[in-house]
Amino acid sequence: MRKRKLLTAFISSLLLMTHQTARAQELEAKVTINRAQVSDTKGDVFESLEKKVTEFLNDQKWTELKLRDKEKIQCNFNITVNTYSDTDNSFTCTLLVTSSRPVYDATYMTTAFSNRDPQFNFKFQEHDRLEFRPEQIDNQLVALLAYYAYMIIGIDLDTMSPMGGTDILNRAEEIVTAGQTLDYPGWKAFDDNKNRFGLLNDYLDGSMENFRQLQYKYHRQGLDQMSANPDTARARIAESLELLSSARKARTKSHLPLLFSEYKREELVNIFAKKGTQAEKEKAYKILFAIDPSQNTQWEKIKK
Repeated sequence: MRKRKLLTAFISSLLLMTHQTARAQELEAKVTINRAQVSDTKGDVFESLEKKVTEFLNDQKWTELKLRDKEKIQCNFNITVNTYSDTDNSFTCTLLVTSSRPVYDATYMTTAFSNRDPQFNFKFQEHDRLEFRPEQIDNQLVALLAYYAYMIIGIDLDTMSPMGGTDILNRAEEIVTAGQTLDYPGWKAFDDNKNRFGLLNDYLDGSMENFRQLQYKYHRQGLDQMSANPDTARARIAESLELLSSARKARTKSHLPLLFSEYKREELVNIFAKKGTQAEKEKAYKILFAIDPSQNTQWEKIKK
């Protein structure tokens, strides 16, 4: 009888663990609201905004992926409130969103995606509910958060397998399409190659496939192999930069290569400075200088 009870308890525990794993959400988001520019306003609405955005991002099951808690994607949503009107509950904000992934067999986390959105504008009241209905996107704040959730997940999957995030990024594209009907900036086609439409449109464009292949080669074949074989890993990272260069030449007005070089700048310098072959250093320097010559002081460190 005791064995049967123990077996039953074990099976129940196993089923519970499986159930929790199957339902685990994809994001572990930290949300920060900076309201220093509107400090004379009552804080309740901002505290409510921070709490509800955090819950919305972390409690929503965005995909069919089955992730364990430790596999959740860590991300930060830093929202700076530029103006707020309690007359019509409107916010004009700037968002800095960043996501990271762990490097295999290391304690290091690498930035997988980062973007500054200066048109993060919406309306919100203290007691509003944020509800995601994919078939009916009619709330600007929900659309903004869903777009970045899918971008973060899709790009993270691209770093794990070649173009592995396509299905998820297509969902972000659906949000962009719905955003065309919302009376807010940042969604319109061809208004700005740095806006939400421009960023995703470039990322999914066939001519930029090398940029997506870069994500896998740089992260999975490069960084993730650094602890096992740093010289081979560094060589693959140098090769991945050739894909970055090809993508830039294929779509010269795309913001993506510059964006990549910005959030990977310090990491790239650390990878090549005082390490690797001279040929790898020269290759990395030449490509990165061509993409962003304004950072030449940093790129020069690579050649040392």
